[in-house]
Amino acid sequence: MTTFDQILPATAEILNEGSHRETVEQLAWLVINRDLNGRVRLIAPEEAERNEATRQVLVTLYHALAERIAPHDYPVASGILFEADREAVCMGATHFPLPGIDRIWVIDRLATEGNWAKIAPESPGAPRVVFFSIKGGVGRSTALAATAWSLAQQGRTVLVIDMDLESPGLSNALLPPDRLLSYGVTDWLVEDLVDNGETVFPDLYAEAGFNTQAPLYVVPAHGAEPGEYIAKLGRVWMPKIGRTGTPEPWSARLCRLLDALENALRPDVILIDSRAGIDEVASACVTDLGAAAVLLFAIAGRQTWSGYRVLFDHWQRWGSVREIRERLQLVAGLVPDDGGRNAYVDQLLEDAWELFSTTYDEAGPDDTEAWNYAPEDETAPHYPLAIHWNRGWFGLSSLRPRLGNADDVRAVFGPLLEHIERLLVRETPT
Repeated sequence: MTTFDQILPATAEILNEGSHRETVEQLAWLVINRDLNGRVRLIAPEEAERNEATRQVLVTLYHALAERIAPHDYPVASGILFEADREAVCMGATHFPLPGIDRIWVIDRLATEGNWAKIAPESPGAPRVVFFSIKGGVGRSTALAATAWSLAQQGRTVLVIDMDLESPGLSNALLPPDRLLSYGVTDWLVEDLVDNGETVFPDLYAEAGFNTQAPLYVVPAHGAEPGEYIAKLGRVWMPKIGRTGTPEPWSARLCRLLDALENALRPDVILIDSRAGIDEVASACVTDLGAAAVLLFAIAGRQTWSGYRVLFDHWQRWGSVREIRERLQLVAGLVPDDGGRNAYVDQLLEDAWELFSTTYDEAGPDDTEAWNYAPEDETAPHYPLAIHWNRGWFGLSSLRPRLGNADDVRAVFGPLLEHIERLLVRETPT
């Protein structure tokens, strides 16, 4: 019996067989439709159905495919569909070309909208920087808070969005008790479903109240009183059905919220604290919000690299790695502070090079156009920006009192701050 991971390789093998390939190459297009249960149908142009010889060859082809991929097949009589237009078949569904044969597309019907396969174009407004980690407990939220304070201290208006909806805490660390809000991202997403987002919008953000050169605004995951938070959380990723009956994905709704906040507050930069792991919220933050940069936090250990390898393999498989790779940057969290670069960072660099090098172009010594970096290149996205572990910074509950000394902040987060400062200079219109 074939398992899920074997479906596409087995399908490609069947389609590449001599007589089958000849038939497929005569078609204007062919779609391999993998449904929610993982069962596969072929969808071919209507003219193939009208041509008896072609239709019979497709039936023979699907019979061979069904035997090869069982139990992920349909009865042969229902295993082939015919449609007039490929674009209509693919509309609204995740799809990608099957490597090796022209004009063959794979559609993956997913139960959730988060698929990680494509990254949205950069937002034309303030640069959006996503802080992401494959697992929690790596110092991601603390680093974001320190970065936000440092940029505000330099005179940049900063907007912080707490998108760690299932494990919020950043906003409580940045906002003093007298500035806690009644609502948060979750409330807006739920109210927006019934066109009531404007009711909560004015009480969705607040200044953190630091004595900085420019304001630091915070949008929490939820209000000071979460209310029926679990019930609300189960609805945030619902698509919104418009008056025309067209669904608006939840990530598109979230983009509308960010655009509205940007129009209201005019920030110079937006820092987004993503949910850790590979789930719906993280997918939206990393791929759907138009990020200018995605910071991948890592610590030593197999869990970090096995998780990131899943993502990188996915991007390679879907052919989207070239769109995504230039926005990525590795950050090394919890580096032992023993002075200078140490064995911990060396091991992270070795693991990161092994992961990122799969995204680099092959390049000769004189090829200056290729997107390629040497293992020790400190400007490379795989080169870890080291954040040194410091007992005084450990734990969000004690964070606010530490934000006040620029030298202290830079001693711990210096490489990360410098990277984001360079990004903002690059993104600022001349």
